[in-house]
Amino acid sequence: MVLKKFEQIKMLFLDVDGVLTDGRVMVTEQGEQLRAFSIKDGYAMQLAIKAGLEIIVISGGRSQGVKHRLRGLGLTNIYLGVGDKFQLMKEILQERSFRLEQVAFMGDDIPDLQCMQYVGLALCPQDAVEDIKRVAAYVSPFPGGGGCVRDVIEKMLRLQDLWSNGLGIKSI
Repeated sequence: MVLKKFEQIKMLFLDVDGVLTDGRVMVTEQGEQLRAFSIKDGYAMQLAIKAGLEIIVISGGRSQGVKHRLRGLGLTNIYLGVGDKFQLMKEILQERSFRLEQVAFMGDDIPDLQCMQYVGLALCPQDAVEDIKRVAAYVSPFPGGGGCVRDVIEKMLRLQDLWSNGLGIKSI
């Protein structure tokens, strides 16, 4: 059962556009590119970091606004402008002592495919492209930028008995 895999996750890799955002980019008259993030995803990421889950963001995009938002949530492992996500992910994994079954990757499109095929738990939002959905062990019922990150983090933390919402609720 896929939920058993959530219990083992200690490191979560996330894409930005299409996962942390809905994949749309608004462009101002000055050429600035704007993205919208889910507050619920942000809350879950903060809890996850406090609980000891390592979150690493890898994106081909270069937006300093994205970096600012993620740093504000407490993320320190933010890699932007990455041409080869798989190579970077392998380098990060070599530096740390995690087994592949402890590692998850959430992506939504072809640049994420190789990473998702490599890790112990491949995840994607409900609106990911079909090639990604086929390799995902879990497809969130929520879309990119609409709570999919909250969905998977909450499952991980609840199943590891690390979710704290003030009510002491663990069940999924």
